[in-house]
Amino acid sequence: MSTTRTDANAGGRWLGFYVLGYLVFLYLPVLLIPLFSFNNSIQAAFPLQGFTLEWYRTLYGNPALSGALANSLVIGAVAASGATLCGITVSYMDLYGRSPLAATISAIARLPILIPGVIVGISLLILVNLIGLGPSRVSIVLGHILVALPTTVVVMRSRFAAIPKTIREAALDLGASDWTTFRRVMLPLSLPAVLSAFMLSFLISFDEFIVVFFLAGTEPTLPLYIWSQLRFPRSLPTVMALGTVILTVSFVIAASAEILRHRGLGAARRNPA
Repeated sequence: MSTTRTDANAGGRWLGFYVLGYLVFLYLPVLLIPLFSFNNSIQAAFPLQGFTLEWYRTLYGNPALSGALANSLVIGAVAASGATLCGITVSYMDLYGRSPLAATISAIARLPILIPGVIVGISLLILVNLIGLGPSRVSIVLGHILVALPTTVVVMRSRFAAIPKTIREAALDLGASDWTTFRRVMLPLSLPAVLSAFMLSFLISFDEFIVVFFLAGTEPTLPLYIWSQLRFPRSLPTVMALGTVILTVSFVIAASAEILRHRGLGAARRNPA
């Protein structure tokens, strides 16, 4: 018994070291970006030269940066709205449509998450050229809807599945149509998940680079603007300052979306009937 317990403790320690090493390898490079964004030097190297906010001041009054940010916000809002609407429809029909076609569409909607981004970008570029759109804002929005759709389907499907089926059956027994049941019962109960899906899809769209690289026209988004600035060594501190702001905003949005999602699931578990 003691030998087994010792082996288990040793295995637990090694697992703890592995997890710690994994977290350091994954997040330490990310944490270096905020650190060097306050460094009073254009070189991202140790030792640090001093504390400064100069690189953050350069973010203001930059017309190219402002234009790229505006493009990302508009495209992100439109793409998130489209992806969320499609995700609600696909996931609801998958669970309650009782149709092989609905299940097939749901499976196809989740496939883009398994396809390399380069392949998606090239395929979309060929498609938009064939239909006459070409690289443009509309093409980027369509590409971002495709990329964000798997996330919205997963979030909404898990929320609809957590709602007791007796609630929907009771509404139908009382004479409500399928559309009325969805609009007046299921959708209000799923509102936290809807907001979570929208926020996560907006975050995916806002940070997406590969699809934008292939589909952007003359109006770049923020990730494309950052990539273009990396060619100039003197722009690196400003890019790191901008990256720090994006990291902070992304963390807040992702955390808020997760809180909303868990709040909705928790409410469903507390009220099973």
